[in-house]
Amino acid sequence: MTDHLQQRLAQLSAAGQLKSIRGIRRGIERETLRVNADGSLAQTPHPKALGAALTHPWITTDFSESLLEFITPATDNIDTTLAQLADIHRFTMQHLGAEQLWPASMPCYIADQQQIPLAQYGSSNVGRMKTLYRQGLKRRYGSMMQAISGVHFNFSLPDSFWQAYQPLLQDKRPKQDFISAQYLALIRNYKRYAWLIVYLFGASPAMCRSFMEGRSSRYDFQVLGKGSCYLPYATSLRMSDLGYTNSAQSSLSITYNSLPEYIQALHAAVSQPSAEYANIGVKTAEGYQQLNGNVLQIENEFYSTIRPKRTTLSGERPTCALMKRGVEYIEVRALDVNPFSSIGISAEQMYFLDVFLLYCLLQDSPELNAGQQTQTEVNLKKVVTDGRRQNLELLQDGQPRLMLDWAEQLFAEMMPIASWLDAAYETDKYQAAIKQFYLCLLDPAQTYSGRLLGQLLATQQDNGPFMLRLSKQYREQLLTEPYQYYSAEQFIDASAQSLLQQDEIEAADSLSFEQYIADYFAEVPVCEQ
Repeated sequence: MTDHLQQRLAQLSAAGQLKSIRGIRRGIERETLRVNADGSLAQTPHPKALGAALTHPWITTDFSESLLEFITPATDNIDTTLAQLADIHRFTMQHLGAEQLWPASMPCYIADQQQIPLAQYGSSNVGRMKTLYRQGLKRRYGSMMQAISGVHFNFSLPDSFWQAYQPLLQDKRPKQDFISAQYLALIRNYKRYAWLIVYLFGASPAMCRSFMEGRSSRYDFQVLGKGSCYLPYATSLRMSDLGYTNSAQSSLSITYNSLPEYIQALHAAVSQPSAEYANIGVKTAEGYQQLNGNVLQIENEFYSTIRPKRTTLSGERPTCALMKRGVEYIEVRALDVNPFSSIGISAEQMYFLDVFLLYCLLQDSPELNAGQQTQTEVNLKKVVTDGRRQNLELLQDGQPRLMLDWAEQLFAEMMPIASWLDAAYETDKYQAAIKQFYLCLLDPAQTYSGRLLGQLLATQQDNGPFMLRLSKQYREQLLTEPYQYYSAEQFIDASAQSLLQQDEIEAADSLSFEQYIADYFAEVPVCEQ
């Protein structure tokens, strides 16, 4: 443990400061495909009983009508968050008929990407813009990549912590400037160590071969069963260049050394014309094809394993919200859906993430230039495709180092943070989580990817039928359990209210769609003033 980390932890553990860390807030966003009873992609519209995807606070859609997204509000209790997420699953399943929820990140069998329907959000300008953005993603990258599911973990620290921490660092900046800078420091260290998260929690070493239909690959996939393929040491195909990450954006130089620098780089990407995407056209004889022909249509198109975030006002651009009000929380985006959980994530993962993210915050975090950040991404890619390979080496400060040796050091340095959190929260769950996942260093077969691939190979099962059995099991489990936090009546009311809100938004529109789009993009120079 570095001297700075040890000193900071000792000061925060002092009697007067110990409880300042209580009140960590977390939220979950879990994506999942609706599938038919035979495991094929559902072609039905978003069920009306689930409300309006445009306005519902907890149940929406991502890229496709068939790709649900469940959102929990930020709370300061892990059990509460998981109970909310389970209830959202429960209510949804009660209104899907024979359809089920796919329990994995890599999609079910999809014969052709034209079978993936774009998400629809009604006739309002904001709803049409959301669908058009997805049309642009389809034209740029294809729909198959967009059918991948993940879990996002939203994390923020309480004001009491910042009030205790800022004086310890003898920082005299306005508090929000200090908070923003510290979240960016956390993000830089997260980029350095994100490979550990993918090693432990990656859960997509195999996939349906339909995902590769018509696509070339530089990977030497091995065949599994009749319709699946896998890489023997892979942790997360979702995070490979086949999946969620976007190699087309590799030329972007977006760094996290300061908030103005981050915002400026994203604004430049949203404003910079792309010859490749301009060839698609924006509005053609067939109608709108994309929002614009720039490198990014909007900021959300930038694929990153983590994002600094600020809650936006209606119609406000994410980077403008950050510029005006600073960083409010961070969004961890490198998590595969956990197929060993009925709701895609476990309490143990959340306890571990608390420790890991606080380690990233409290540890020294020098600036990362573009070249150094590229090196972190190279490390991540190695673990994505070969994370469980014996004697895998990564680069630390330009020098090769055994991944497991580096991971041992990180676990050793995280344990005192877990002990601090256990003392503050009067529990033992943080140290228990560190000890549980440490076993994955001793035996890579205990990682989620190792467990999953081990079960598939032992029975020579296809990935698809295995996941379909899990989806049926989880459906039965959730439907037989009672609501834990919400009630059925609350969901029914939320759905009804969301439909009314969508009607109101549509009725209130006064601008043409063309003017609405122009006004939205005009906010960039306004928020820079």
